[in-house]
Amino acid sequence: MSQDPAAENDTAAEDPNDTNTTTTSAPVAARYQRMRLLFVIAGVVLITDLVTKVLAVAKIEPGESVRVIGDVVTLRLVRNPGAAFSMATGMTWLLTLVAVGVVIGVVRIGRTLRSPWWALGLGLVLGGALGNLVDRFFRAPGVMQGHVVDFVSVGWWPVFNVADSGIVCGAVLLVVLTLIGLEPDGTRKVEKK
Repeated sequence: MSQDPAAENDTAAEDPNDTNTTTTSAPVAARYQRMRLLFVIAGVVLITDLVTKVLAVAKIEPGESVRVIGDVVTLRLVRNPGAAFSMATGMTWLLTLVAVGVVIGVVRIGRTLRSPWWALGLGLVLGGALGNLVDRFFRAPGVMQGHVVDFVSVGWWPVFNVADSGIVCGAVLLVVLTLIGLEPDGTRKVEKK
């Protein structure tokens, strides 16, 4: 009689008295694989964000608008002290603390992951939060008050960057996963009647 290793719960996998390593190592391995996926995605978003910001600062003059697709998509350098839509511009330090909280929360949730879709969504959010945190800590005017470099302008939408895109896309994916009932541990939420 064989057991499905994916059906094992995490407490069984962590029982030090359990000598059956075949059934207990599979859930642990799956969890580490999902965490690795989360961190790889976060790393790709973070590196892409940092590289594009360095290029934007080096190549785009302030006040200049570089056309990419007519007037619809342009590159325009903006230093944003606030959050999305330039909200809370006088509370940069608070936004920094919130971003640190998001990073800690994502890493904590990441330890329970078994769903690759949740790993993708959380990885996008983590990479985006870290990308903007780098600006908050290392750009002028100072630590925890740095202005975020934004440079992509699409139509009437506010100017944004790769980190912002990661956060928004990741958040949308996480909302969809929640709505369809897919839990971070890979199980489906069953509605009670």
